Amino acid sequence: MEEISTGSTANMRRFLASPAGGASALVLASLLGLLLANSPWASGYSALITAPLTLPILGERGPSNIDAWVSDGLMTLFFLVVILEIKKEIVSGHLSSLRRIALPLIGALGGMIVPALTYLLVTYGHPEAIRGWAVPVATDAAFTLPIILALGKHVSPGARTWLMALAIFDDVLGIVVIALFYGSTLYWPALIAAVVVTTALVEANRRGVKSVWSYGIGCALLWIALLDSGLHPTLAGVITGLCLPAVTSGMNAKEATPLDKISSALTPFVTWIVLPLFGFMNVGVSLAGVHPEMILETAPLGIMLGLIVGKPVGVFCATMLSARLKIATLPAETPTAMLLGLSMLCGIGFTISLFIANLAFSGSNLVAPAKMGIFAGSVLSALMGWLWLRFLPQYDRLSR
Repeated sequence: MEEISTGSTANMRRFLASPAGGASALVLASLLGLLLANSPWASGYSALITAPLTLPILGERGPSNIDAWVSDGLMTLFFLVVILEIKKEIVSGHLSSLRRIALPLIGALGGMIVPALTYLLVTYGHPEAIRGWAVPVATDAAFTLPIILALGKHVSPGARTWLMALAIFDDVLGIVVIALFYGSTLYWPALIAAVVVTTALVEANRRGVKSVWSYGIGCALLWIALLDSGLHPTLAGVITGLCLPAVTSGMNAKEATPLDKISSALTPFVTWIVLPLFGFMNVGVSLAGVHPEMILETAPLGIMLGLIVGKPVGVFCATMLSARLKIATLPAETPTAMLLGLSMLCGIGFTISLFIANLAFSGSNLVAPAKMGIFAGSVLSALMGWLWLRFLPQYDRLSR
């Protein structure tokens, strides 16, 4: 009995330390939020996630409730952790050349242009629906990345890094789209403050500053500046991650870099706390007034097709074209079919798409149908990509 107990404990520890464990927590928390939002306890769930929580020092633009603190605050740490992983690959891994970095950036651009064109084609002649052209351009990195990590050996390391970088580029480009077409007016004093803090972080990196606290304070100051700027504050995580030293120049070779220290400290917190909270609060959308037949209406149909057709076609074709033209280099040990499966996963829009839909259709009766299109397109994209990558025979041969 003691051996069985020891074995069970070891298996549990391995599961908790594995990407599959984190992905399971995210999925379960998301499903719980969705169920509660559409249950008799919906009012209690809504009261919980919208419970007031403010810091007077941040002023009116600061997060005003628990949901906003998770989406605008804690998710900054998620982007920071992902950027740190990408930076490791830039320094000495699968993204260690400009041609390799160009591949996910070009893929992200293709994955935005083609879904937008797909949506515009479907909604042509419907002026009100056309306002939602940007809804299917987003890839939700918070859901896509745990899925590819959970796929393990079915995705090559190079392809995994490529999609992680693509999802981050996609999110950053999505934030730019929101700022330019749907966001509030840019506030230049705050933008100038953000530039000053960014310059200080870059200079700290250049001078070899290795104090984790210095970069932490810089990240917090940058986040506060971005709150007032009109840009999304989670960009602070992206910028700080890029500025963190990733090499041991001038240090003891055996000493961990600031990048390693922050990555090790934050990864478990992001995996088991931040992402499940994010899923619980953001996927918990009420589907009241949403009916299956709505999916055939112009706006939701355009969104769904943009996600399940436009996204994979745009990402895959842009990626392959850039490789054929020798602009970029494909990841090592990555068959074309694997890239296609990963391109399907890029159609997971969820929270960012929901956010854009609320902005695009504010005051319109298209919000509920748009939610239906987003959920249908995102779920179908996740299923298609997972099944393709998990069960296609060549991946078994590749992993041996």
